[in-house]
Amino acid sequence: MRFSALARVASVSAVALIAAFPANAWGPDGHEMINRLATQNLPAEVPAFVRDGSGTKVIEYLGPEPDRWRNKAESELASTQAADHFIDLEMADLVGPLPRKRFDFLRALATAQAAHPDLKLTPEKVGLQPWQVEEIWQRLKVDFREYRALKAAQKDTTGVEVAILFDCGWLGHYVGDGSQPLHTSVQYNGWVGANPNGYTTGHKIHWQFENDFVISAANKDEVAALVKASKPTLVDDEWTQYLNYLRHTTTQAEEVYQFEKAGALTGKGTEASRAFVDQCLANGAIELRDLIYTAWVRSADPVEEFKG
Repeated sequence: MRFSALARVASVSAVALIAAFPANAWGPDGHEMINRLATQNLPAEVPAFVRDGSGTKVIEYLGPEPDRWRNKAESELASTQAADHFIDLEMADLVGPLPRKRFDFLRALATAQAAHPDLKLTPEKVGLQPWQVEEIWQRLKVDFREYRALKAAQKDTTGVEVAILFDCGWLGHYVGDGSQPLHTSVQYNGWVGANPNGYTTGHKIHWQFENDFVISAANKDEVAALVKASKPTLVDDEWTQYLNYLRHTTTQAEEVYQFEKAGALTGKGTEASRAFVDQCLANGAIELRDLIYTAWVRSADPVEEFKG
């Protein structure tokens, strides 16, 4: 679902009335499934410790990890990293083409705020999801590069293997967030702005879709089959490709509301709503698989070493 510029501004104004932090994207079951299926379907050229049973279990466990950091007991941590889980593209796009570097986006957002004083264009409200993904992906690529160097020197790789497994699991959480349609739009938890179709405005749909419906209706075997049927792809430009992935996801946001209005997110839902959630989960696993695979391949590229 995409909005005209005026409709986006109207929606942005309305969203300021909603709670400061969005709900989690996918519950633990969804995040674990995405991480597990991504690693199980990596090409054989990716090191075995990432793909084997113990590695997969670690990466699977880490799927929900960033959501474990979101509670009142550690409020500083929770508030600082909350924006990394989502991106409201209708608001982000007010800056124009999204820059690759986080600080460049923050500066552009401040400029857009000055041009739209009636809106609240802060990082906490707009979200920083794609920058979090890009930065973790680059960490993974660096650690894969170190793994290659240690292997070539016949040195112990235990430490860097631990780092790589954490990188993969950490990356998987946010990539999984990006496959949940309500995490890419101002319409994340109750419809805001003009509502001619009478969609729910209650703040329950987010958790209902990503957790309750996943538990009651998602078919793990079908999700696994969808991932297995897709061919691993080497990504040419991870930033542009990931933004395209997010933009595809956000086109599906209104469908979630349509399913809710029809009662198709309750219990086992309908054939169409079950297929929809299965495909969303599969999309997350496929994207994660391809990003891990690409990080491994690109880690062999020559680099100019940093000299401080």
